[in-house]
Amino acid sequence: MDVKKAIKYMLFSTLAFACMNVTVKYLKDVNTYQIVFFRSLGSLFFTFGFLIKNKIPIIGKKNTLLVLRAITGATSMLLFFMSVKYLSVGTAVSLRYLAPIFAAIFAVILLRERIKPLQWLFFIISFFGVLVLKGLDTQIHTTGLILVLLASILSGLVYVIISKIGKSEHPVVIVNYFMVIATVLGGVLSIGNWVTPKGTEWLFLSSLGVFGYIGQIFMTKAFQSATTNLIAPIKYVEVIFTACLGVLLFNEIYTFWNLLGIALIIGGMVLNVWYKGRKTKN
Repeated sequence: MDVKKAIKYMLFSTLAFACMNVTVKYLKDVNTYQIVFFRSLGSLFFTFGFLIKNKIPIIGKKNTLLVLRAITGATSMLLFFMSVKYLSVGTAVSLRYLAPIFAAIFAVILLRERIKPLQWLFFIISFFGVLVLKGLDTQIHTTGLILVLLASILSGLVYVIISKIGKSEHPVVIVNYFMVIATVLGGVLSIGNWVTPKGTEWLFLSSLGVFGYIGQIFMTKAFQSATTNLIAPIKYVEVIFTACLGVLLFNEIYTFWNLLGIALIIGGMVLNVWYKGRKTKN
């Protein structure tokens, strides 16, 4: 176990995802369907290349679950990208990180898993953060909030589906299904809504898949290098990186209530990861 290397990998991953988030914000004049299309198509070059190079079967075994995971994930990504057009990127990313709460609820209903009382307390802390954002921060756009919460709910369902798939599928096979479905979804929806990108927008659209793939690869390496309970909390640094880039590039303003709400959301999630890791050790 190489903790220092794992931390470096995760920080690099969060920076790549943060760059992808602000790129989506920059492309505010480009249709969201096109953003999904280009982000997914860009990653397909890497996933297909990896599978072919390593002679890994592209089709997989649990096809129904793979397709269901891909459709759910693609819809979640579409809704999240839509929300970024209404919310500051840091706020949107922090709200998306509510997904583990919904994953826990789905796991209780669908997988009959049990959630410890203390975990529910941490979830309540995070939900209180949402209430602070919506109730006390006048900058929060209702449409953006609804979109990102729907994206989080679907992301939670994705976690459960991946849990059902288990280790029977190679991780890149799962990601490849996701990218194929998302490319088709974004492409089909773009047909009647196409907005021709201008100038540097082509470059930024092309970079989405690269940032997404780099983030995914280094996140995987991080989890392979150290235990989940040590590395998972660092994933939330993505919110800090994204918010800082939002301030620097778009002059976004974060009020006291905005920062408090984000802190409660992320704090509750980090406490949950820490508690789960401690219980696993015991």
